[in-house]
Amino acid sequence: MKPTTTALFCALLFASVLGQAQVKIGAGRSGGSSDLDLDYSNPKEYIIGDITVSGAKFLDANPLISLSGLKKGDKIRIPGEDISGAIKRLWDQGLLGGVEISATKVEGETVFLDINVKERPRLSRFVFDGLRKGEVDALNEKIKLIRGRVVTDALVKNTQLQVKKYFLEKGFLNTAVTINQVADTVLSNSIVMKINVDKKRKVKINSLTFIGREALSERKLRRKMKNTKEMDKEQRKLSHIFTPSKFIPSKYEEDKKKLLAYYNAEGYRDAAIVSDTVYRYDDRTINVELKLDEGRKYYFRNITWAGNYVYKSDALGEVLGIAKGDVYNLEELEKRLNFSPTQQDITSLYMDNGYLFFSIEPVEVAVEGDSIDVEMRIYEGAQANINKIILAGNTQTNDHVVLREIRTLPGQKFSRAALIRTQREIAQLGYFDAEKIGINPIPNPQDGTVDIEYTVEEKPSDQIELSGGWGGFYGFVGTLGLVFNNFSARSLFDFQKYRPVPKGDGQRVALRFQASGRQFQTYSATFTEPWLGGRRPNAFSVSLSHTVQNLFSGIYGTGRERVGSFNISGITLSLGRQLQKPDDFFSLSNSLSYQY
Repeated sequence: MKPTTTALFCALLFASVLGQAQVKIGAGRSGGSSDLDLDYSNPKEYIIGDITVSGAKFLDANPLISLSGLKKGDKIRIPGEDISGAIKRLWDQGLLGGVEISATKVEGETVFLDINVKERPRLSRFVFDGLRKGEVDALNEKIKLIRGRVVTDALVKNTQLQVKKYFLEKGFLNTAVTINQVADTVLSNSIVMKINVDKKRKVKINSLTFIGREALSERKLRRKMKNTKEMDKEQRKLSHIFTPSKFIPSKYEEDKKKLLAYYNAEGYRDAAIVSDTVYRYDDRTINVELKLDEGRKYYFRNITWAGNYVYKSDALGEVLGIAKGDVYNLEELEKRLNFSPTQQDITSLYMDNGYLFFSIEPVEVAVEGDSIDVEMRIYEGAQANINKIILAGNTQTNDHVVLREIRTLPGQKFSRAALIRTQREIAQLGYFDAEKIGINPIPNPQDGTVDIEYTVEEKPSDQIELSGGWGGFYGFVGTLGLVFNNFSARSLFDFQKYRPVPKGDGQRVALRFQASGRQFQTYSATFTEPWLGGRRPNAFSVSLSHTVQNLFSGIYGTGRERVGSFNISGITLSLGRQLQKPDDFFSLSNSLSYQY
């Protein structure tokens, strides 16, 4: 093949890849010479005299020229990679439906180029067809189409995939999505994207089969796969209505992990799903087959300890609570080593004694038959004392209100149990979002201390109660109540701290009015200081109440004439204190009431 023919073939191949992107040299316009002698075996060098852009109605010329990588004064080879590279760079932006570079004029060694483009339309709006309003709202949040965005093939394809994925997670495996682009009659160079969705029927599971299952019962395996249930065989005609047997791929993957976790918990540490097959049974159902390799069941044999100096091996073994001959359960082993809900684990034992840098790694040192020897390799490190407490995020609550709940005090040994209790008691205040209370230990290796940072996020804690109605002759019937849970009495006259009442000291003020028409009204006000004196959690409260009951003439008091009344006023003082025995979870409260 001759060199010229080879170059021409490569040029045609490149053009087929770029679709409508073209290199067009020698097809110049009138007004100058544009005859280029194209010798593909011997490209010629030219200097770009100028670059123009044609065909662009909404895109600026200068950015397009800049994106091409060509500029006035550049030396380029024609034919060569300079022109084809410029076209590729413009095409890769996804803004254009066609690119063509032409030589409009040639003067000696100077060439004048024109970039002719065909702009892609922009999205003016999009509509869904075949869906309910709730589904449309959910998809709008998911696909996030932006009006004014250039409509590319990738955008259309991605929209289709997002819609299908959404319904796939709902159990509609056969969803069909077609997208039609209709020219907008109002906006130029814009289209309306019409997204037609045919969900079809939900796909149910006809049968769930376990191949290779021998050790564990099929009933227990099915129970572990809660989200992958087969249809009820006895009530098959109605099962598509009542039985939650739809197939959701993401839930199916979760169930497979749960299945293996169950095998591992029963001692089958080598259990594996060799393969899984999902195939169509009929138009509405599929079959699911899981091929299992259960392996053998293993047991703990010898458990040894290495690197422990603070606690003896026997003491650690007692806390671990795993004996020789117990089923080999890695999940349970991990729980007893690192974190048990009851805090009866090895890590808690060390960390509650200040060993912040403690770590433990179980290593299988021997596997013989169905028995496994495990060595617990421990790094104890040094004890860490608490250096300082950092508090962040309490924008309304004063520092002392939070700090008095903290159980990790500077100078004390680090304790994970104290951290957990502190987190719980800060949450019980009710002033902060419990899910966003953060604890961040910051070690200081230089001096062996640790700083502890607590982060919180304020949430509304005040309460209002309002209910009522009009009872005709009886008048107003209802209740009005206000509770301020983070009140600050000392800021009562500091109006800059009103939000809308003074807040931040953790005190509680409750006001309540209740009426049953003209016959009965009661008023009450309560103030509570949870830390009387500020040093101990001695909760002091004072409550005032006043009740008015009127008696009217007639049967059952239905007359209009009041024949009598009596008032009751009262005051209650109470004081509660935290006990130290049996432990500080107990408290004692005393109250004194007076009525007249």
